[in-house]
Amino acid sequence: MKTTLIRIGNSQGIRIPKPFIEQCGFGSDVDLDIRGQELVIHAHYKPRMGWESAFQQMAQRGEDHLVDGALAFQTSWDDKEWEWK
Repeated sequence: MKTTLIRIGNSQGIRIPKPFIEQCGFGSDVDLDIRGQELVIHAHYKPRMGWESAFQQMAQRGEDHLVDGALAFQTSWDDKEWEWK
């Protein structure tokens, strides 16, 4: 699709048609990247997006226990010499 740059203050921008926005899953924030001579716009991604609901589902299924056990790495040093200050 060909479009025209429009002036927005001291910058320039483009208008993105609503169907494109919906198809790409854009919210109010997007990420911009430059790859060679291309400007790439993609939906904003948060690294931990969805973790909260995943943890809640794990808790409901009883899958939120420690895999290695609570004291798997504890040594005698932890019991005798370590001191919190």
